[in-house]
Amino acid sequence: MSLNGVKVIEFAGLAPGPFAGLVLAHNGASVIRIDRPSSATRDLLCAGKRSIALDMKTASGLQVAKDLIAEADVLIDPFRPGVLEKLGLGPEVFHTSDEREGLNDKLIYARLAGFPRNGTHSTMAGHDINYIALSGILSMLPGTMDKPTFPLNLIADFAGGGLLCANGILLAMIERGRSGRGQVVNVDMVSGSRYISSFPLLSAGSGVWGGPRGTNLLDGGAPFYDVYTCSDGKWMSVGCLEPQFFAQFISKFNEVMRSSGKQGSWSPSQSTQSTKEDWPKLRKYLDDGFRTQPRDFWTEVFHGTDACAVPVLSPTEAAQLHGSLHPMPHPELSRISPPPLQDEIKTLNPGKHTVDILRELGLSEVDIRRLVAEGALGKEARELERPKLKL
Repeated sequence: MSLNGVKVIEFAGLAPGPFAGLVLAHNGASVIRIDRPSSATRDLLCAGKRSIALDMKTASGLQVAKDLIAEADVLIDPFRPGVLEKLGLGPEVFHTSDEREGLNDKLIYARLAGFPRNGTHSTMAGHDINYIALSGILSMLPGTMDKPTFPLNLIADFAGGGLLCANGILLAMIERGRSGRGQVVNVDMVSGSRYISSFPLLSAGSGVWGGPRGTNLLDGGAPFYDVYTCSDGKWMSVGCLEPQFFAQFISKFNEVMRSSGKQGSWSPSQSTQSTKEDWPKLRKYLDDGFRTQPRDFWTEVFHGTDACAVPVLSPTEAAQLHGSLHPMPHPELSRISPPPLQDEIKTLNPGKHTVDILRELGLSEVDIRRLVAEGALGKEARELERPKLKL
């Protein structure tokens, strides 16, 4: 696989950090997650990873973390600015400078922050909704006339955060192939959200984004680019932007309305799409029409056509369609097979691989028991302190 032999250390975090690590693990990297002892986890983005539990408030636990990073290719730092510096694990410890030789000058030090590190919000707590709020894109998203709504935590956490972090790591690895040196990859989710939203932000106030929010082509204003409720409460997506696609869609839709006797006194034609004054009538026509039949009926009507109308699937239905509960790693590479995915969705227990990882680091059984005695591996590791137990 593309990243076979690449060693990654990922400090346990939420959403963007684990996803960046998952992208690397899916492509062959060996990813070790550093957890706190006695911690619980709800992280499902852990396929292919291993976990070591370290109490970095102890000197020996901190030293193990430093040793792991000193041998790694990549570090993923999900903490607020300054946290790892306070622990003595900042980039200056590992990267060589004019003043000192670093412990691992080839290290790619990837930092994930919410707000820009040099901005006025840098020390504040936040989540995806706050980051897209400051990016400018939230103000452009569909919603009600009163306010926009947010697309779960996809834009900042995953697209502008985790995915761009993985992309930055890969770019740094390519550059390292030329220079032999690592570097810091700085990702903040406000800037990342802005970057992945380049098209709407650069178009704001003109073109397809020329009107107020909710009146434009792609923000819920156009009735031929929206989601409609069917008679069974399920939904159909409609996205026939181009005239030739709208022509196919409206022809099929009108045919169903006529054959069912529910067309009414007004019906749209192909020219209705370009007549914005008729959009309210078109929306009501489509809204009422879709509610006359269940979703699967409409799915059959439009399947195999260029009408750009497909069903909105539930997670369970989508898993059945794609043959797996797990979204497959993407993109596909023609000469590299994707990794096998586990059949069930499960978390990775913190510290599950602690002893194996310590052995790989070169520690003896005596060394490991010393770490236990010093509390570096947490209270749950106390049983390893007994000499009679075979490690």
